[in-house]
Amino acid sequence: MSQNKKILLLSCCAPCSCAVIAKAAETGLNLTVAFYNPNIRPLAEYTKRLEENKRVCELYHIPFVELEYDNKVWCEATKGLENEPERGQRCSVCFHLRLKRVMEYAKANDFDAVASVLGVSRYKNLEQVNEAADKASKETNVEYVHIEGRKHGMQELREKLIKELNLYSQNYCGCKPR
Repeated sequence: MSQNKKILLLSCCAPCSCAVIAKAAETGLNLTVAFYNPNIRPLAEYTKRLEENKRVCELYHIPFVELEYDNKVWCEATKGLENEPERGQRCSVCFHLRLKRVMEYAKANDFDAVASVLGVSRYKNLEQVNEAADKASKETNVEYVHIEGRKHGMQELREKLIKELNLYSQNYCGCKPR
């Protein structure tokens, strides 16, 4: 990937994005983190994740943008899918909604491409994320770049940083608190 490309990274939380952020800072990748997560509830949980993500970006001097929080938009998009299991149709709709919005922001703000860490967690299906990203990319005409967050030592770096930085780690993705 070209170091000159201006990449907007959709981040769901600090634990999933910390290794990618650290690597970007180390290699000089032109990365900005976007926090767009209307799926997270309650608002207090959203705020915790937002603040942790900002903290990691500040530590590594990576620009950070927060897009609007509108849980109603997410609820409308996923209506009727409330009982879908993890990795089910609700996740596909959720990924698409979030990726498309971030791609629209990227296009309006002169980014060259969008990437995400939505598939970093072992609880998520990376292929499902990539399908949603490809669909959103075609709809917005914004390039989607795959950034490795699981292999080549990234999982180990992620686990190390979570401990070192004492990151708040949630126990659910955001849409269905247990």
